[in-house]
Amino acid sequence: MGFGIDMAKAREIHKANIRLARKPKLEALDVEFQKAQETSADTSAIVAKKNALRDAPADSGITSASTADELKAQWKTDILGSSPYS
Repeated sequence: MGFGIDMAKAREIHKANIRLARKPKLEALDVEFQKAQETSADTSAIVAKKNALRDAPADSGITSASTADELKAQWKTDILGSSPYS
C-alpha cells in the first residue's frame, strides 16, 4: 500500500496557485477599469472578469475533486492562463 494524496492539503495548494495566478490579472483589470471610468466607457465586461477571478478559488469543482487529476482539471485556463501543472 502506497502513500495517498492529502486532498484537503492539495485543495489548499490549488487555491493558493489560483490566487497567485489571478493577482497580476486583477491588477491589470484594475488599471483597465480606471481607464474606462475616465472615459465613461462601459465597465461591465471588466467587472465580470474581475468577479470570475475573485470567485475562482471557491469553485465547487475544487471541493468535489476526489483525485489529484480531477483537481488539476479545475484550472480554468480561460481566466487564469496556462496551468502550473502542465
